[in-house]
Amino acid sequence: MGNKLVTFTEEQLEKYQDCTYFTRKDILRAFKRYRDVNPEVVPKQMTDKEPYTIRVPLESMEKLPELHENPFRKRICEVFSRNGSGNLTFEDFLDLLSAFSENAPRDVKVFYAFKIYDFDNDDYIGSSDLEQALKLITKQELTQEERQQIAEKVFEESDVDGDGKLSFMEFEHVITRAPDFISTFHIRI
Repeated sequence: MGNKLVTFTEEQLEKYQDCTYFTRKDILRAFKRYRDVNPEVVPKQMTDKEPYTIRVPLESMEKLPELHENPFRKRICEVFSRNGSGNLTFEDFLDLLSAFSENAPRDVKVFYAFKIYDFDNDDYIGSSDLEQALKLITKQELTQEERQQIAEKVFEESDVDGDGKLSFMEFEHVITRAPDFISTFHIRI
C-alpha cells in the first residue's frame, strides 16, 4: 500500500462534481493545471478553505496556454473571479473551465459570454462595451470611426427595443444564431 497524496476530501470532490460539468478525473486534472500555473502559491493538498481563499494572480493566469492568445483573457479572469480582480481561486478556475467545457449547455455559455462583453457590469452591452470588445478583437487596428460604424451596425441589427444597448435577451437572440458560437466558446483541459 502506497501513501497516496489526497488533494481533496471526498466531500469536496462530490461538491465540485455537483457544481460543474466535470468528472472527478476532470476536477483533479483541472487542479493540476491550476497548481502548475503557480506552484509556489498553490499547495499539493487543499485543506478546508484553501480552494476558495488561495488566489493565483491574474498575471500568472493569463499565461495559461488556453488563455494566453485569447484577447479577452483579462476580462475572462475578471468575470470568473469572485471579487472581480482577475485573481482566481481554485473554485473560480474550476467555474471558468466548467463554463467553457464542451459539456456546458448553450445557455450557460451565453450567460458568461454576455458577462464578458459587459465590461462596465451594468447588465447591458452598450456602445462603450462593444467598442472595448472591438479594440480587443482587432488589436486596435481599426480607427475610432470604423469601430463606431461596426457598433452602429450591430445595434441596428440587434437592438430590438431601440434603446441603444443590448439586453441579455437581445444578446442571447443574436448569439444563438451564430453557428460557431459553441465551438469557439470552449477550453479543453
